[in-house]
Amino acid sequence: MHDKTPTCERLKERGCNIPLDHSTCFLIVHMLSNCGIGLHFNDVYEIWHTCDMRWSPQRKFVIKAAIVNLLATIWYARNTTRFKGKDIHWKSAISLISSNATLSGNNSQTFSNSSMTDFVIIKKFKVHIHLPGAPHIKEVSWQPPLRNWIKGNSNGYASSFSSACGIIFRNCDSDCLHCIFGNLGMVSAFHAELIGAMRAIETTYQRNWINFRLESDLILVVMKFSNDSLVSWQLRNKWFNCKKILSSMNFMVSHIFREGNQRTGRVIPYP
Repeated sequence: MHDKTPTCERLKERGCNIPLDHSTCFLIVHMLSNCGIGLHFNDVYEIWHTCDMRWSPQRKFVIKAAIVNLLATIWYARNTTRFKGKDIHWKSAISLISSNATLSGNNSQTFSNSSMTDFVIIKKFKVHIHLPGAPHIKEVSWQPPLRNWIKGNSNGYASSFSSACGIIFRNCDSDCLHCIFGNLGMVSAFHAELIGAMRAIETTYQRNWINFRLESDLILVVMKFSNDSLVSWQLRNKWFNCKKILSSMNFMVSHIFREGNQRTGRVIPYP
């Protein structure tokens, strides 16, 4: 900003004959666009006026962090090439900028607003959004399992007339491998959830899927896997059979909120 940093251009103006390495002359606009900001400048001086716009404090902070880290990364990349003879790929540079901007943004206590533009830009840098006077928002999303693992999402339903359970099985590529669904008669919603979990284990065993992760949106179902006393006497025999099956498998069970447990897929009746 004050023309004091000994860049190639400044040194050349002072009479130093230094060849420019164009392979490390990153375009600022190009890098900002790849970082997800999508801003356009006519010259470098417009960068310093970027955050004078009427943006939310959190959005300004994140973009300032991206710009500062961008310039620092350019300087680092050019020095690495000049003094160590190593070229840094522009994709690696962008990854470094994004990760540093994420770290800075998540350490900030500034607030955003409810605009979609703010949401898109801030989340592009994986920064938690802060809304003044609003409750904490927890983002929920379904994540695929590890490679060579199968994930089953089970759900139960009960009304005053009937009840049912359903399970969907997916692999690490999010492909739907199998779905089951069954009517259970008159049972509670909790029993429907638990029966769905047990049927998921039985199906996994029948298909020789030895690495299995079960997700349920009912925390009580997850708790039952560590406390057998919570299982009602009507389901005890079936429950202990499932626990015996699990002894020969790699098994994990975890809770997921309903918003992440809803997955679409073809449903077939459970035999």
